[in-house]
Order: sequence, then C-alpha cells, then structure tokens
Amino acid sequence: MITKIISKIKLHPLFYIVALITSLTGFFKEFSYIMIIIFVHELGHILTAIYFKWEIDKIVILPFGGITIFNEKINKPLKEELLIAINGPLIQVLVFSLIKNPLINKYHYFLLIFNLLPIIPLDGSKILNILFNFIFPFKLSQSLTIFISLIVVTSLLILKFNLILIIVILFLIFRIIKDYLNQKNTFNKFLIERYLYDLPIYKRKTIKGIKLDKMFRDYKHLFIYKNKYHSEHEILKKKFDINISL
Repeated sequence: MITKIISKIKLHPLFYIVALITSLTGFFKEFSYIMIIIFVHELGHILTAIYFKWEIDKIVILPFGGITIFNEKINKPLKEELLIAINGPLIQVLVFSLIKNPLINKYHYFLLIFNLLPIIPLDGSKILNILFNFIFPFKLSQSLTIFISLIVVTSLLILKFNLILIIVILFLIFRIIKDYLNQKNTFNKFLIERYLYDLPIYKRKTIKGIKLDKMFRDYKHLFIYKNKYHSEHEILKKKFDINISL
C-alpha cells in the first residue's frame, strides 16, 4: 500500500523552481520544513480517501501545498468529499501542535491559513464548494466558487511581492482560469454520470420545467413539464440520446 501511494507522488515543475531559488538564497532548510508539513497534510487526505475507498490518481506536490487528484465521479457523496477535504488540515493541526520548534510552527500556521483560503485549487475552495453544494445547485456552486476564488486571489496583490509569491499567485490565477474555461465540460460530466450510472442517492427534489442547471448533488430529481412528470433519467436521455419527445 505504501509503495503504491509513493508511486503516485509527482513533483510539479514549480517545486523544482522554488527548490532551486531557496537553495541559491540560503533558505533550503526552511523549504525542507515546508515539504514535511505538506506531506503530513496530504497524508490526512490520503488516509481518509483510502477509508472511503476513493481511487487516488496522483498526488501533486507544489512548493506551497499538495493536490491529491482522484479518479472518481463528480457525484460522490458530499459528506465523504467534505471529510477528505477537512482531514488534511485537521491532521496537520494534530501533528504539529505536538511539535515545539518555533520555525516549524511558523511555517505550519502559515501553510494552514494559506491553504484554507477559498482559492482554487486550495482546500479552502474545495470545502467552500462542498458547502455550497449542500445549499445550491451544482452549476451555481461551481460558478460561485470560481468567482470567490478570483476575488480572493486578486486581494493577494496588495501583499509585498517577492519572486516566490509572484510564482504562487500566477499559478493560482492560471488554475482559476482553467476551471472557468472548463465549467461547461465539468457540468456535462456531472450530467452524464447521472445518466450512465445508478448512483446511490435517496433524497428527492422536484424541479418545474426542464432546468438542468437547477440539479443538485446528492439528489434525484423529478421534472414537471407541460403538466407531466418526467424522471431525471428520462430528461437526461433526451439530452444525450435525443430519442424521446416530451
């Protein structure tokens, strides 16, 4: 199991760039502390994902955090995804609250606070998006998360700049733009999964009209159109197969 997890770890190109910068400027010791904190943090996500039997695709290590990428459906249970998201920061807090090294503690708190910022792809944005999905339709939750990410990352521009901060902000902006441009594909994947797979969803919600953008995660939907009821599968079959006339 450990060997399998290690084989999934990938170092992002930014990791090498920042490692070189810190080596040349005499801060490699500090960089090493940050990497230890990041690995402990990601272990929280990984152990929780293994418990829920989520398939890990890869673990990307960046100089300011890690991203555990899963080979799973979008329509996984929200409670499972929430626990996976929060257990990274939680394990980090539990481990490093026991360590009394001032320098390590300094970077622990910095990374903890930074990672909880609601900016894609940080944990803060994932937690925020999951909470939105408990309240709002999937498509609106996605749009709100992207909008808030853009607002918060823009606010970072008021900070005093250095080379590493510029690299981090540019990376975050790139990821937000990527998610923005990929919104339609993500939403279609959300819909296709619900058409192709028999998802274990027990809650029900009724929608007036054929409004797919009103669909929620963790719900099955019943549509009312022209005074007739249509199942979610029937509506999605019309969208993807074009075999049914309503």
